Order: sequence, then structure tokens, then C-alpha cells
Amino acid sequence: MKLDILAFGAHPDDVELGCGATLAKEITLGKTVGIIDLTQGELGTRGSAEIRAMEAAKAAKILGVKTRENLGFADGFFLNDKQHQLEVIKMIRKYKPEIVLCNSIDDRHIDHGRASKLVSDACFLSGLLKIETSIDGEKQEKWRPKYVYHYIQWKNIEPDFVVNVSGFIDKKITAIQAYSSQFFDPNSKEPETPITSKNFFDSLDYRARDLGRLINVDHAEGFTVERLLGVNELDNLI
Repeated sequence: MKLDILAFGAHPDDVELGCGATLAKEITLGKTVGIIDLTQGELGTRGSAEIRAMEAAKAAKILGVKTRENLGFADGFFLNDKQHQLEVIKMIRKYKPEIVLCNSIDDRHIDHGRASKLVSDACFLSGLLKIETSIDGEKQEKWRPKYVYHYIQWKNIEPDFVVNVSGFIDKKITAIQAYSSQFFDPNSKEPETPITSKNFFDSLDYRARDLGRLINVDHAEGFTVERLLGVNELDNLI
């Protein structure tokens, strides 16, 4: 299955939090989208790997993605090494995306920056002919995505560009709410964490509103890039 966009997250819910509205918009525009979770989020304070898997499947259905896979890397302890790079390369070659979205380059959670570099490196290596991979005994062809973009997470990193997601923020919030074990619940008896506060959940909307304000739209999501941005004409920008 060839996809237009493949979004990677270190943990189930990273993608929804970072670029859920962008994916919802792109799907509405006819793009085919998939999600790859690197870990099961098993070290999360609340819930369990089994609960997170069910929540991730529900969130994927809400967004309308074509496929979602989990690579089962060790939460908190996976590395950007050959073993892990090859597993990510297999996914890139399997789905042949034009665009890859991945974690923030620098963030509070140590897995986010590590996942960002791991996926970025794998995108480059995936285009090298002499790196051989196979799935189910079938040799894969080399593939390098045209674009690699990093969504913004906990830290307010200055974006290189923002996407107008007006009209899609509600679907993003609904997909995030599928992870009921992870976020604000006034009736929960489980331990509090930085992402279980009402302030964090409210920030999902007001951050999108603030980025939208800067480009004169209702809501926007921000991304950073690894290469110089270019336009064909001066009026291509919003």
C-alpha cells in the first residue's frame, strides 16, 4: 500500500497531539495517511500498553487513517542505532510515503527528540540501494520521502511553517479524547502527570488558536523542517 503521508510517533497519541488536525485536513483533501507508533507507551504513568493499543485504534478510526502499526520498541530505552533504523526503513519502504511527519526535534520527553532523529536518519538511509531489507521474505525497493517535517509537542518551538487547520481542530480533540486513560479526567483516581491537567488539555486549543492568529486564520499547527523552504511564486504563501 502506497501512502501520501506517513506519520511517526514515539508513543501512541504523539501523532494526534502534534499533527492530528493536519492529518484530518489532508485526509479530507484526498490524501492517504498512515501512522507508525514506535513504542506501546508502556511506561506511561496511567493506563497500560493494552489500553493504549485500543485507544490508538479508536483514534485512528476517528481521523480516518488507512493503517496504523506499532513497532514495539522499548518505551524510554529504544536507540537510534542500526537495529532500530532498519525497522523504520522497512516501514518507509513498505508504504513509500511522499511526506513523513515525526516527533519534535527537541522536547521534554527524551523519547521525542530521539525518535525525531531516528526517523529522520531512517528516511535518508531508506534511499540507499545497498541497504537491503525485506518483509515476509520479499525484498524491498529503496525509497526516500521527498519531505520530512517535525511537528511541535510540549515545548513551544518556533515553527518554520504552519498549516491552516481551521475547521479540523474539533476532530483532533476528539481523536485525542480517545486516549481517555491519558488525559484530563476529574474523576480519575490515578496519579497526576503534566499531561493530565486541565491546563494541558486546554492548551491544545489555545496553542492552535495562537498559531492561527499569526496567519490570520482560526487554528493552525506548526512544523519545523530540515531543509530550506522554497516557493514557486511570491503569492504562494497564505
